[in-house]
Amino acid sequence: MFNAKYCKPFSAGKGRPHAAKAALLAALISQTALGDAAGKHHFDIPAQSLNQALLMFGRQSQQQLMYGTDIADNLRSRNLQGDYTADEAIRILLGDAPLQAVTTGDGAVTLQPRAAELHNNLGPQTMPAVQVVGKAVYDSTDPYNPDYRLPNASTATKTDTPIMETPFSVQVVPQQVLEDQQVVRLDQAVRNVAGVNTSSLNQGNTDGFIIRGFQNNITYRDGMLLPTFLGGGTTKREMANLERVEVLKGPGSILFGRSEPGGIINMVTKQPLATPYYSLQQQFGSYDFYRTTIDATSPLTKDDTLLYRLNMSYETAGSFRDFVDSERVFIAPILKWNISQRTQATFELEYQHFDGTNDPGIPNIGARPANVPINTVLLEPAFTKTKGDRVLAGFNWSHEFNDNWKISHRFNYENFDYSSASLFFSAAAQNGDITRRLNIFPVNVSDRYFNTLNLAGKFSTFGANHKALFGFDSYVINERSQGNCCQAAPAFNIFDPVYLTGLPALNPSNNTSNNYTQNWYGLYIQDQIELPYDFHILAGVRYDNADSTDNMIGKVTSDENYLSPRGGVLWRPIPWLSVYGSYTENFGPSSTVFRTDGLTLPPQTAQQWEAGIKTEFFDGRLSSTISYFDLTKQNIRVAGTQAPLFLPRAAGEAESRGVEFELSGELLPGWNMIAAYAYTPFAKITKDNDSNGGSANTGKRLFLAPEHSGSLWNTYELQTGSLQGLKFGAGVSGVDQRQGDPSNTYQLPGYMTVGLMASYQMKVGKSKFTTQLNVDNLLDKDYYAGTNSGNFIAIGAPRSFMGSIRLEY
Repeated sequence: MFNAKYCKPFSAGKGRPHAAKAALLAALISQTALGDAAGKHHFDIPAQSLNQALLMFGRQSQQQLMYGTDIADNLRSRNLQGDYTADEAIRILLGDAPLQAVTTGDGAVTLQPRAAELHNNLGPQTMPAVQVVGKAVYDSTDPYNPDYRLPNASTATKTDTPIMETPFSVQVVPQQVLEDQQVVRLDQAVRNVAGVNTSSLNQGNTDGFIIRGFQNNITYRDGMLLPTFLGGGTTKREMANLERVEVLKGPGSILFGRSEPGGIINMVTKQPLATPYYSLQQQFGSYDFYRTTIDATSPLTKDDTLLYRLNMSYETAGSFRDFVDSERVFIAPILKWNISQRTQATFELEYQHFDGTNDPGIPNIGARPANVPINTVLLEPAFTKTKGDRVLAGFNWSHEFNDNWKISHRFNYENFDYSSASLFFSAAAQNGDITRRLNIFPVNVSDRYFNTLNLAGKFSTFGANHKALFGFDSYVINERSQGNCCQAAPAFNIFDPVYLTGLPALNPSNNTSNNYTQNWYGLYIQDQIELPYDFHILAGVRYDNADSTDNMIGKVTSDENYLSPRGGVLWRPIPWLSVYGSYTENFGPSSTVFRTDGLTLPPQTAQQWEAGIKTEFFDGRLSSTISYFDLTKQNIRVAGTQAPLFLPRAAGEAESRGVEFELSGELLPGWNMIAAYAYTPFAKITKDNDSNGGSANTGKRLFLAPEHSGSLWNTYELQTGSLQGLKFGAGVSGVDQRQGDPSNTYQLPGYMTVGLMASYQMKVGKSKFTTQLNVDNLLDKDYYAGTNSGNFIAIGAPRSFMGSIRLEY
C-alpha cells in the first residue's frame, strides 16, 4: 500500500508554497489500473470530488487503484458516462485538474502535475516514477470498503493520525467487520477489542463495559459524551448509522474531559457522500427478531453543494427469557452544506423510540449463580417495563483558513424522556427465597448540551514538524426524576415463581424526587511533533472545572478542578515497525453521588503508564499491536452498604496491570482476520476506605475483570470462478472466571462461544444483492454475560441464528 510519507520524489524550492498544490503528493495508479487499451468498461460517474470519482473508477473498472490519501483534496472530476478504456476514462475524469496520467519507461503509471503546473511551482524538478505493489486504498467512508484494518484513527488525538504514529493503544472495528458479524448492539462490536468485556447495566438496557479491569458506562458519539442518567437509566445505542467503532485504551481525559480511565469507546457516524448510495436490509433471527434498515445518501444539487444522508431502522424482538420483548424505532437524517471548498456546515438529527422489558437477571446462591432454567425471570411481566424517547440535534461547521490551519465547532443537544418500573433483589437463600424491592419512576427527563471548539494547525520549527491542537469544550446536564423507591414486593421464590397481575399499591412515604445539574468546562492544548530520524512526540495538558448540584436529600453542591497531563514518545525506525511509551492522567466522571448522610464522594482520578510495539505487514494490509499497561485509579466506586438505597461509596484505590495483543487486516487475498487477547494478572482493590467495613475489600479482585479474555474472527471470500462472491467466516470469543461483585462473594464461570457465517454476493444489474446467515453460540453453551456489580446476573443467549438479505446500489 502506498504511503505518501515514505515517497519523497520532489521538494519545493526554498520559500515556495507547496502547490496544490495537492498535486505534490501525487496519486499512484498501478499498471493494472489502466488495463488493456483495447478493453472497454461501462462507466457511470457523476461530477464530484476527485477522490470519490477515483474510488468509483476503481470499482466500475474492476481494477486496482492506488493513490495517496490527500491526492485530490479540493479537486473535482468531470462527468463520465459511457463505455471507455480505463486509459480514456482516467483522462476524462481528470478534466482540467492540474494532473496528468503518465506511463513511465518501466511500465509504472503515475499521476503527476501537468507540465505548466510543475514549472510554475517547482521549476525544472520532476517526479520520478514509483512502482506500486499492493491492494487498493479505500476511503474509510466508502460503503463498499472491504477492509478489516483501517490505517488512521482520530479518537486518540482528535486529528486524523496514522495509528502507527500514535503512542497509545488504539483499535478500530470497521464497517466490514460489523457487517460480517451482523452487529446490532455495541457490545457485540467491542468484543473484537482486547481488554474490553461486557457488563450488564440498568437491567440490560444500558451499554456497559469493563475496560482494562474498570467499569465503564460512558460512550462517545463523534467525540461527544453520551452519559447515562444519574439514576442509571438510558437505552442501548443504535448501530444503524455507525460507520465504525474506535477504542482508545487507557485514560482520555485530556481530550474528552471527565471519563473512565479504562478507555474511550467512540462511535463514528456515517456522513453524507457525494457518491449516491442506497441500501435496504432485512434481518430476521431467533426468538422473533426482525430488523429493517435503510441507508441513503446522495447530492441534492448538481454541484454537490448540498448532500444528505438518511439512516432508519425498525426492530422488534422477543427473547429466550420468558415475558421479555422489545420494540425500537430509529431515524437519523443529516444535511451537509459545502459552503465553499474550505467551509462546510452539517445539520443532524437522531430520534430513537424504545419500549422494552427490564430484566434483572438472576441472583447468586452462595458463590455461584442460581441454578435455574435460562428462561426463568424474576421480573413482573405486568409492569416492569422501560419506555421512552431520545432526541439528539446537532450542528457543526469547519473552516480552513489555508492548507495548514483549520477551525471546527460542534454543538449537540440531547434529550431523554422515559418512564421505568423495575425490581431489585439480594442474593437468594438456599431454598430459593429472595427479597425484592420495587423501583417505580414514571418521570425521568434529562437535557444535555455539548459544545466543543478546536483550532488545529501545522507548522515547522528548527527541523521539527508540528501538528498543534487548541480546544475548548463545555457540557451542561440537567436531570430530574420523580418516583417511588425501595418498597418491599411480595415474597418470591426463584424455583417456584408466582407473578403479580398488576402494580401493587405504593406507600407514599417512599415517594422521591431529584433534580441534578452539572456544568463542566475544559481547556486543552496538544502538540504532535515529528522529529528527524522518525521520532514522534505527543504532549498535552487539560484544565477542567466541574460544579454540580443535587437536591435529592437537600441541596448539596460541589466544585472540582483538575489538571490532566499526557505525553508519549514513538520511534518508527522502519515503515513496518513502531515502538512507543506514554504516560497519561485522568479526571473521572461526576463524583456527585451522595450518601444518606449528605456527604459527596471524592473526585475520581487515575494514572497510566503504557509501552508497546506496533507493526504493519504485507504493504500495510495487516497490522498488530502488543502493549503493556499499568493503570491506577483512586476513589473507585463500589456498592454501598447502607439500606435501603445502598448508594455507592468510594474505595481508596484500585490497580490493573497487563498485556494486550491485537491483530487485524488481510493475510491473503480474500482472507481477513481480526483477533484480540488480553492477559490481566493483576486487577485488584489496593485500598478500601469504607468507614463501615474498614479495609474489607483490600486485595480483592476487581469485579468482572478476567485474567484471560480474547476473540478471533476471520472470513474468506472466493476471488475467482463461478462461486466468486461466496464468503465463509468463523470465530471464537471467551473469558475465564470473573468475580461477581467487589467483595468477591461469588464468581461467574468462564466460557467460550463459537460463531459461524456464510454469505453470497451477486450483481443484479447495477445493484449488489447479498444474502447472509450467522450462527452465534454454535455449541449452545450455558454462560453468564455479566453483572452490575451486585446480584443481577445476566444470562448469555443460547444458540441463535441471524439471517439477512441486503440490496445496495
